[in-house]
Amino acid sequence: MTVNTVSFKYMDTNTVLIVLSSLAIFSYIFELLAKSTRIPSVLMLLFTGMGIHYLTVYFGIEQPDFSRILPTLGTIGLIMIVFEGALELKFEQSKIKLIRRAFFSALFILLITALTISILFQYMTGEKFSVCFLNAIPYSIISSAIAIPSVASINKEKKEFIIYESSFSDIIGIMVFNFSLNNQIIDFGSFLHLGVDITGILLISAVFCILLLYTLGRLTHHVKFFLIISILLLVYGTGKLLHLSSLVIVLALGLFLSNADQVKHPKFRKVLLYESFGKDMHQLLQISSETAFVLRTFFFVIFGFTIVFTELLVKETLIIAVMVLAIIYIVRLVYFLLMARKDLIPEIFITPRGLISVLLFFSIPDELQIEFLGKNLLFVVILATSLFMTFGLISAKRETK
Repeated sequence: MTVNTVSFKYMDTNTVLIVLSSLAIFSYIFELLAKSTRIPSVLMLLFTGMGIHYLTVYFGIEQPDFSRILPTLGTIGLIMIVFEGALELKFEQSKIKLIRRAFFSALFILLITALTISILFQYMTGEKFSVCFLNAIPYSIISSAIAIPSVASINKEKKEFIIYESSFSDIIGIMVFNFSLNNQIIDFGSFLHLGVDITGILLISAVFCILLLYTLGRLTHHVKFFLIISILLLVYGTGKLLHLSSLVIVLALGLFLSNADQVKHPKFRKVLLYESFGKDMHQLLQISSETAFVLRTFFFVIFGFTIVFTELLVKETLIIAVMVLAIIYIVRLVYFLLMARKDLIPEIFITPRGLISVLLFFSIPDELQIEFLGKNLLFVVILATSLFMTFGLISAKRETK
């Protein structure tokens, strides 16, 4: 029996609806499987995308160009994932030490990893160090989009450490990337501009958080949470146009809303807090969580769709990937050992690369991209770090039992 490829060449509206809804259902099933097997749902989504790619080739279906939609979808997904993670974090005096430890872990591991990978890239390609450093940053950032959903069922303290560390890694990574991109020649003026950038973004975050909370308490229309999310996306996009690290605003807003009820100042509570505040925060968290779930699903399926499996087996790509992975885990292990941490499982393995790495990779201008390093290398690193994370989570589960 032969397949009539002509009838499959173009997908009609009904077929598209069936595919999209099926992907959402499968993603939900993958989430359930991930909790019991500790295999990240991201891996299943990536392989699903690769499988769909081969099905379209087999049936002769015209393959859409996702190069334009992928960065936009990923950016919105990143915003919602960080916002969701921040809304779940409750600040307590006892957590200051944990937050400080997570911040410095994210900062030093990212910088040391990026510098070491830069040296490797420069040795292999002969490019300028500044160009190599820019290309190394996507490989050095922990993806909160993968890490946060994957640690839902581990020890509470370890879970909070991973949430803070991966969120800080995203934010610091974006700031370092923007700094490196806008300052090919680094001097005193470069750091002065960075200081102004950080100060400005903190002030904007503070004003935005207060105004948004004030507005939220006075909205009477039944549709208000997607309005808040739309305003958040607007502020993020505006900040990016001004070359600001807008992800800080997202994290700050989530942390502010999740902890506003702990502020004891009478005037603050009288003006900004309102009767249904707790209920609204619960609904906002649920909407953010479900939106992030849908965006994450389609992003990783589409990214997997763009990958050709046979291109991953190129010898040079695999050799470089092994060296990059060795740098990632050696740096992380050495840092944790120096910080006198005894229990390293599963934290040592939870350093996945993912959504933020892909976004930054596509953000590198063509003239600064190293042709030798294609997206296939990035995919191998994402795949391998997710597999190592799976091993770490399974090991942690066995120790708990």
